[in-house]
Amino acid sequence: MINTTAFPAVAVTLWTLGAFSVSTWALIVLKGVQLVRSSRANHRFGKQFWSAPNLQAAADLSADKAVGSSAFGRIAIAGFGALNAAPHQEEHDLQHSWDRHELLQRNLAQQLKRERRTLDAGLAVLASIGSTAPFVGLFGTVWGIMSAMHDISKNGNASIDVVAGPIGDALIATGIGIAVAIPAVLAYNFFLRRLKSALGGYEDFAHDFLNLAQRATFRIERNVRSVPNPYKAA
Repeated sequence: MINTTAFPAVAVTLWTLGAFSVSTWALIVLKGVQLVRSSRANHRFGKQFWSAPNLQAAADLSADKAVGSSAFGRIAIAGFGALNAAPHQEEHDLQHSWDRHELLQRNLAQQLKRERRTLDAGLAVLASIGSTAPFVGLFGTVWGIMSAMHDISKNGNASIDVVAGPIGDALIATGIGIAVAIPAVLAYNFFLRRLKSALGGYEDFAHDFLNLAQRATFRIERNVRSVPNPYKAA
């Protein structure tokens, strides 16, 4: 074990690496839970969405508050919001259809950017830890060796028994830095691949939604519910 009393800089380095390690494993757990929940929610909403008989029924499905827990649901909400915001009193000709198409496409693109930011959260921290942890450990090792050499020169004894102990202790910091960096790098690469795969699915869903809206001429027919007549005899 490193003598942290003799080498305070090494102690700071080890505490820093410890904080890096805790942050890494916390992010691994959080991102893993996020991906599992997102995958299940998207599968559940996608099954309900594509089971709807028409776009209007899918719009009623997207009105449920629980839909917002899935990325597909949020993309659908953004798309239906654009369709509802379109001026329905205009003539449904090619000129005005292009305006509605542009509005819907812009809303979907903005929602895709928001979903990407959600997936990106935490990856920069993993990348930073993976790239800096070995150098932090190396800094602790160099500082520890310098302190050991200074103490040895003060004592005037440079035998192998005296030198090997302090220098060997200082070298542990480099090993710990590498040990901290490896999980961060592996987790970053894994989550980056999952991010690209998820974004591909989101873009496919947005593209399919755009095609469905185009087939429906960018209109959502509002279902008129019949009001029961209170004077009608039972």
